[in-house]
Amino acid sequence: MPNRLELPEQEWRRVSPKLMISELIGTVVFWGLGIVAGFVLLSFEWEWAIWLVVGAAACFVVNAALTSRRVRAYGYQLREDDLVFRRGIMFLRIVAVPYGRMQLVDITRGPLSRALGLSELKFVTAAASTAVTIPGLLEHDAEELRDHLVRVAESRRAGL
Repeated sequence: MPNRLELPEQEWRRVSPKLMISELIGTVVFWGLGIVAGFVLLSFEWEWAIWLVVGAAACFVVNAALTSRRVRAYGYQLREDDLVFRRGIMFLRIVAVPYGRMQLVDITRGPLSRALGLSELKFVTAAASTAVTIPGLLEHDAEELRDHLVRVAESRRAGL
């Protein structure tokens, strides 16, 4: 019996490897602020603050080490009737969204994403739990995918 989660009939499309740079910058900023806060608290001679520094540093190292694997875990497939999206390492999430159910397809580009030439594509259905965001798409690929999804969704809704 084939493994249903593997979906062997088609290759997974991957997000851009540039997403690793964006994720690493976010990790450095977030956990770096925790480490700096810990050192500031240490200057007030609060002995427990060393645990904040050690904890933030450990979280930084683990998060940075897993960034590459986490980015490689993102993937999507354009199938005949739906788009399938997957993400996650320990907690794998695979969502299949039928084209005819899509109501909104949105592209977002933050300042760091624009600098790296990346976009985030989000599409929503009537069920809030099926909102899917695909991060780390190249700008051209995101626009092409958005146009394709809108075109297919319109044709599928017209057929209902």
